[in-house]
Amino acid sequence: MEKSTVIESDRRESKTGNMLDVESIRKDFPALNQDVYGKPLVYLDNAATAQKPQVVINAITEFYSTINSNVHRGIHYLSQQATEAYESARVTSQKFINASESSEIIFVKGTTEAINLVASTFGIENIGKGDEILVSNMEHHSNIVPWQLLCEKTGAKLKVIPINDSGELEMDELKSLLTDKTKLVSIIHVSNSLGTINPMKEIVTLAHEKNIPVLVDGAQAVQHITVDVQDMDCDFYTFSGHKVYGPTGVGVLYAKKMHLEKMPPYQGGGEMISTVSFEKTEYNTIPHKFEAGTPNIAGVIGLAKALNYVNKLGLSAISAYESQLLTYASAEVEKIPELRIIGRADRKASVLSFVLENIHPHDVGTVLDREGIAVRSGHHCTQPVMDRYQIPATSRASFAFYNTEEEIDRLVKSIKRVVKLFG
Repeated sequence: MEKSTVIESDRRESKTGNMLDVESIRKDFPALNQDVYGKPLVYLDNAATAQKPQVVINAITEFYSTINSNVHRGIHYLSQQATEAYESARVTSQKFINASESSEIIFVKGTTEAINLVASTFGIENIGKGDEILVSNMEHHSNIVPWQLLCEKTGAKLKVIPINDSGELEMDELKSLLTDKTKLVSIIHVSNSLGTINPMKEIVTLAHEKNIPVLVDGAQAVQHITVDVQDMDCDFYTFSGHKVYGPTGVGVLYAKKMHLEKMPPYQGGGEMISTVSFEKTEYNTIPHKFEAGTPNIAGVIGLAKALNYVNKLGLSAISAYESQLLTYASAEVEKIPELRIIGRADRKASVLSFVLENIHPHDVGTVLDREGIAVRSGHHCTQPVMDRYQIPATSRASFAFYNTEEEIDRLVKSIKRVVKLFG
């Protein structure tokens, strides 16, 4: 399959001082090279979904054009090739987050399904009436609703860690909420609406001191910062392919082997079985026990290509460059008197959420769209965050390594135009 055009020898020092050749990188992403309403697209909705490099698109096309076949159950050549590519992607995913072995990697539709899987298996087996599940005030709905459903079924209670005005966890409150009743902590690694990077290693350590397992929602983290699940020592870690420059409809659940061995199957069907009779069914070994039915083979292969692409650029270089973009954007928008940034944590990923005085975020998004600028306006599936700040919604610009300061300049210019239009 075709290799990315961005390799080590292509790198040069960019004007922002990082070893990323952004001009060359942008050529790898065909969707960036288009006009919207007659103006060059500025894509700043990366927290919702990132654009795909040509190498990912090619990998998916090549699979369907050459080795399209089902995995694991065929002895013919195409099936063997598809299986090899599929399982190779599992190893790639394992190494990307430094899991101890590939069997700890479960392919799912995305972070939402991963959390539901844990709630429906580990949760049902280990959480009962009077027990408590601890989440934070900054969670995405997909890390709230599955636990609410579990609480309704079991009689458990959901407890919430508050956040301060800057959008950071109240760590003293977290410590006080960790009790003998707490059976699981489930916290987002990076907030999609605030950009806050939570101190997950510290949180895991605090929880494990009381033998409490921890799930980490990494949907907004793996594309921005290096994740090492062994060093973090979390029990579960999840992420979605489409946010890390891969296809939609595919993601990863990492879980420690000791948990996976004990957890019951999530769904029944083909592949997750060893033997079936009307009297008794024996389940397959992990990870296959949790992958019933024909998987998203092309998506998994595309995900592996995306992870390799990110690795070639280097997450340290990506993180440094995106941090500079965020610093530059924050400084520029703060010059607009009518604008207020929502989320001012000391440690942030590349998310800039803001409100304009007396202007609804949907109006902001509409005007920016006509200027060719794609941002997200709404509650970002974090309504409790909006309630915390007593606002209905925000406008959110989220940056990736292919964005530029020039694009930020266009964003700032267009925000000023919004203020003038509605002023």
